[in-house]
Amino acid sequence: MTPLDTRIPAVLLRIDRNPFHHGTLGAVRSLGRAGVQVHLVADDHDSPVRHSRHLHRMYPPPAPGAPLAEVAATLRRIARHFTAPAVLIPLDDAGALAVSALHAELSDRYLLPRPTGDTAERVADKESLARVCARAGVAHPTTLAPESAADAVGAVARLGIPTVAKWSRPWLLPRDAGLRSTTLIGSPHEAAALFERGPEAGSRLLLQAFVPGARDADWFVHGYAGRDGVVRGGGTGRKHRSWPRSAGLTASGEWTGNPELWSCAQRLIAALDYRGVFDLDFRRDTASGAFHLIDFNPRPGAQFRLFADGAGTDVVRALHLDLTHRPVPAPRPLEGRAFVVENYAPLAALRALPRPRPRPWSRRPVPSPPAELAWHAGDDPAPGAAMRRLWLRHVTRRLRDGAGRLARRALAVLSRGTGPEGNAPALVPGQSTRERASTDA
Repeated sequence: MTPLDTRIPAVLLRIDRNPFHHGTLGAVRSLGRAGVQVHLVADDHDSPVRHSRHLHRMYPPPAPGAPLAEVAATLRRIARHFTAPAVLIPLDDAGALAVSALHAELSDRYLLPRPTGDTAERVADKESLARVCARAGVAHPTTLAPESAADAVGAVARLGIPTVAKWSRPWLLPRDAGLRSTTLIGSPHEAAALFERGPEAGSRLLLQAFVPGARDADWFVHGYAGRDGVVRGGGTGRKHRSWPRSAGLTASGEWTGNPELWSCAQRLIAALDYRGVFDLDFRRDTASGAFHLIDFNPRPGAQFRLFADGAGTDVVRALHLDLTHRPVPAPRPLEGRAFVVENYAPLAALRALPRPRPRPWSRRPVPSPPAELAWHAGDDPAPGAAMRRLWLRHVTRRLRDGAGRLARRALAVLSRGTGPEGNAPALVPGQSTRERASTDA
């Protein structure tokens, strides 16, 4: 492995509030293990990441939705602790867009990939991403932006059931609103109800055709486009399990070589003249075989450590090496390597353990590369232990709150369902008691 320049510290930025963001811990460990001093700007004082032995110091982040001037002031204040420019790595969309917009103002204090205009915002915004794909010749699901609740109903009729609902700028979603960035909806009514929450969400509702796919249809591509535009680090992977199911982050995945997909990603990066780390989500259409680009994240994906290769290089290390003018090692792929997020895929953690595979020319099994867990690590056990404690409290609280909501709904159904004579309403022909209760609730 090419040694990283340990004289140059790294500053990780995450504006989003998420104590279970395992990608942050992955970045801390990746750089810290290489001897780089890691500073974290994030609201993670209640997160397991603060227990990592590889984290040097934490700083409070700007508030979600803070103006660019406040983000710049925060980062310039932190830069005073360093005698030379540090490598700055945003870990969420809000941070990536802020750093892109502030490139000229921050470039004297931080080492950053060269600016690419408004590219980061165009690919992060789910609405403009559809136009980017059309110009680049990359398949993308049909996407509609309804102007009213009635339009949303009509869009679902056109796109079919199920329909994928997305907020165009998910980084603007309020934390406690109960809104997800992506939701799989099963009726026009759900689409209309989501549209009505647009002002609360802070961005437009998009309705997207669901790309039919068989098992293991979901793929992702990670990489780092260096100063010369060459893509280094990363690879192509299959998503085995997601959370939430069918519309969420990778709970377990596997490094699986796919030359067609890798070539598609490289063409897109070249067409955009993009620089920096990227995380692309694709879904393969069973009927046509085409890979549809679902999301483009202009920053490291949470599962980027899946692509730590035989030279120890991942996209975060590739960025640090390149920006400090050190050579990035030639790739040494570890296909078959697995990545599991223990709190989202406890059963998948067992199923994803690598199994010996026979060589084509031999009956002897070949061990697959070791799987990496998002939280547990033998050289850094404290975050894993802290995650288990925090996750138990989180799940207990959710179960308690859910039981309370269920009880309130049952009482409401009973109170609405009794008439003057105390009789429950008659069933609609063909409707079960369970169906009636769910409809009333």
